[in-house]
Amino acid sequence: MEWFQAAVLGVLQGLTEFLPISSSAHLRIYPELFGWEDPGAAFTAVTQIGTESAVILYFARDIGRIVTAWFRSLANGRGGESRGRRRRATYDPQDARMGWFVIIGTIPIGLLGYVLQDVIRDDFRSLWIIATTLVVLGVILGIADRVGRKERTVADLNYRDAVAIGFAQAMALIPGVSRSGASISMGLFLGLDRAAAARFAFLLAIPAVLGSGIFEWPGAMEEGSVLGVGPTILATVIAFLVGLGVIAWLMAWLEKRSFAPFIIYRIALGLFTFAMLATGTWSA
Repeated sequence: MEWFQAAVLGVLQGLTEFLPISSSAHLRIYPELFGWEDPGAAFTAVTQIGTESAVILYFARDIGRIVTAWFRSLANGRGGESRGRRRRATYDPQDARMGWFVIIGTIPIGLLGYVLQDVIRDDFRSLWIIATTLVVLGVILGIADRVGRKERTVADLNYRDAVAIGFAQAMALIPGVSRSGASISMGLFLGLDRAAAARFAFLLAIPAVLGSGIFEWPGAMEEGSVLGVGPTILATVIAFLVGLGVIAWLMAWLEKRSFAPFIIYRIALGLFTFAMLATGTWSA
């Protein structure tokens, strides 16, 4: 039974990680719907390694270019003026800046995640909180998608944008918010177009999610955990495969369409969760 549950949860993680509907909310709500035990925050963090590996593969060329440019920019900073001139043409300054944007944008979620780790594992997993954040962030995303100018591209990002989107991403420490949903909403408010907001949100999530997954790995791998070692690894592999397809689909979708279906879905799921809690069918 654990293997079947792990397979279902792996598919669920892969389907929902990149859509602005909160994978952590789904990994908390759907086990309740099926009558399964909550897999826990550690299981969620580890399976996210699978989906973030999908991001790394999908954006491998961009990531390689950004990392190379960032390191070369450091070398230029240490070298003399003449050496700097010779090396300047070997990398794109915009890629080097993107490296700094990701680093700066990751600091808020890294600090808050470490400080609030016990609260995240326990108190934040309340279904009342998840239902609330599903609805509230759904409304915020709807407003952002409607009022955002959508005139700026990734090339227009600056350090202030990186800090603002980084703090928005940190809100995803609360299940139900959605890492991509919060980051994309802030990007839209800052005037980015949908594809640019999603692209930066995915890149920004890589160090945060991988760091969280690696930190939680020992605990999730301990024998006696909810699903066990083998099922957790299976879920992570499935999440990787499904997530890879979802990224490609979503990036194509955002070229021509809005976030409206995701907004409607997350509000409906939040209201459904409220109803189940209010009637006593589910306990928080």
